[in-house]
Amino acid sequence: MPKPLNANDITTHLKKLNGWELSGDQIVKSFKFKDFHQTMAFVNAVAWIAHQTNHHPDMEVGYNKTTLHYTTHDAGGLTKADFECAGQVEALGTI
Repeated sequence: MPKPLNANDITTHLKKLNGWELSGDQIVKSFKFKDFHQTMAFVNAVAWIAHQTNHHPDMEVGYNKTTLHYTTHDAGGLTKADFECAGQVEALGTI
């Protein structure tokens, strides 16, 4: 089982991600899109990442906005996997 990161490690990893914020024991970011089709394309790409990494975010999906929440529930906090997945989401660029 992965161990949760300490506060210093969280701060270091968070600095490498654009626009992600710490919220309790999660990292969170909202993404805005032109329309529903772009939103769903993004959601499907995130789902693919989640499937490949076996690490799944909580997602809030609206017409032109999606908010992702990453945490490692089994570890009771943030782990390296959360930041790696957030980085993969960032690498998607604009859909």
